[in-house]
Amino acid sequence: MAATDTFFSDPRRRNLAFLAAATLVMVLLAIVALWQEVSETSAHFTPHSFFPGLAARLNDATHVRVESRTGAFDVALTPKGWVVTSRDNYPASLEQIRQTLVGMAAMETIEPKTARADWLHYLDLDAPPRGNGVLIRVSDASGREIAAMIAGKSQDIGDQSGAVGLFVRKPDETQSWLVSSPFEPKAGASDWMDKKVMDVDRARIQEVDVTPASGPAFVVRREKASDPDFTLSPIPKGREIANEAAPDSVAAAIVNFAFDDIQPAKDFDFSKPTRVVTRSFDGLTVTVNAVAKGSDVWTTVGAEAAPGNADAQKEAIQINSRAAGWAYKVPPFKGQQIMTTLESLLKPTASPATTTP
Repeated sequence: MAATDTFFSDPRRRNLAFLAAATLVMVLLAIVALWQEVSETSAHFTPHSFFPGLAARLNDATHVRVESRTGAFDVALTPKGWVVTSRDNYPASLEQIRQTLVGMAAMETIEPKTARADWLHYLDLDAPPRGNGVLIRVSDASGREIAAMIAGKSQDIGDQSGAVGLFVRKPDETQSWLVSSPFEPKAGASDWMDKKVMDVDRARIQEVDVTPASGPAFVVRREKASDPDFTLSPIPKGREIANEAAPDSVAAAIVNFAFDDIQPAKDFDFSKPTRVVTRSFDGLTVTVNAVAKGSDVWTTVGAEAAPGNADAQKEAIQINSRAAGWAYKVPPFKGQQIMTTLESLLKPTASPATTTP
């Protein structure tokens, strides 16, 4: 008791104790107030559709505009079907269109988030092109807007159906929301293009003839589809192949063919290309011409079939109907496969021995 009296007899210590007690009370009151606010918000907020009535209007959609920091493009329904108008009317991916439109109609709010304009950038919801948000506008044939949103960051919400938590807002509002979304918006034009140029399985490939833009031509080949590896010819005198699997990357040049962008083929000079001619066991021949433009590799694709092979002829027609007139910018790894040289498949030449005088 004496110690307590001594402590409180010092005015400075007494004031410090009162201040500590007051601070503790304030902290407790703040915790209680925050709990009450959260409880009231949870009690009063009812999840709802982010775009009420959109599902009933999806058939009216004829135009989608996508804007982001990296640029803008348009996808539209034309008499020839859905096309990416910003890419010379290249056929659009119906799956990407479906995922986006149906996904927007299916979005359900989880909870409201910040409505402060100066906080939106923390959620990547600031408007493009300066901001990191992805703006998607959907309109009908008359140009009337059906739905529009800015999408930002996403997070895992543990949904067993695969839905993600997506931060969104409407372009004319600062109120942001966390919604349950069955899709994640795609901001790249290539994501909206139909990638079905060709589908040639490695198991079908018999031979690939390569004529580089510079350097000697070469062939990789196997006699039977059951052969695991391809062989290289010719191997220059005195040289060795880098490894037995080296020719396989050449054989896979058109396997899983993908592209990052497209342009009209007439915009490039393909008079002196690297030429890769792939022949299958079942009568299909695919010719890829490739040129380098800066660090990018652009290609054209053409196909033909052996006479009398109906299946191969049908496949060749499908490839040509899609690829005719277009140049495809392929991913870097695919560009390396297509632009392979004979020298790159061989072991380096031994350096001359250095002699000491």
